[in-house]
Amino acid sequence: MCAWCFAFQPELEQFLEQHPTAEVDWIMGGLAPDNDAPMDDNLKQTISSYWHQIEKVSNVTFNHRYWELNTPYRSTYQACRAVISAEDMAASSSEKMVKAIQSAYYLEAKNPSLNQTLIDCAKSLDLSESEFAIKLKSKEIEQQLQDHLNLAGHLQVSGFPALFYVSESNQAYPLALGYCKSEELSKRFAQVNT
Repeated sequence: MCAWCFAFQPELEQFLEQHPTAEVDWIMGGLAPDNDAPMDDNLKQTISSYWHQIEKVSNVTFNHRYWELNTPYRSTYQACRAVISAEDMAASSSEKMVKAIQSAYYLEAKNPSLNQTLIDCAKSLDLSESEFAIKLKSKEIEQQLQDHLNLAGHLQVSGFPALFYVSESNQAYPLALGYCKSEELSKRFAQVNT
């Protein structure tokens, strides 16, 4: 889970409202591999400070009680698997799952590294909890995650959020390599969509 991606979501939605025929493929970039060691205090303070910085430049707020209520882990691959699992179970559910996880994490102060949080998010989308829990651990979903990570690597994504326009000739043009406002997205899109 990427706090800058959470801040970018309203900007993306505003951009997509202006381009209703756009199709979005949600590619999971990974961010932080599986890790069951709790974050150290320095990393917690660093990420917590990012949340404050993000609030100053965007239209989102964070539930800062997260840091008091949880044992945070620097581990986001399972959340990526959750998005892929949801999409596998119900077409066009990637964005809904991303939003459910973001809401659980950033607004409700729930830990997105825990399977139960992810299962609860799936349940909120009316997905079968038992099927989702099995899928989350499956080799098939792990392979799909690796495919996503390989595509992100091929596109040379080194930070998040990242948004690309893919032309009819299958050329990928970066519209966002990091947080930006919807107006900037529109300008960049106009430059490459000629």
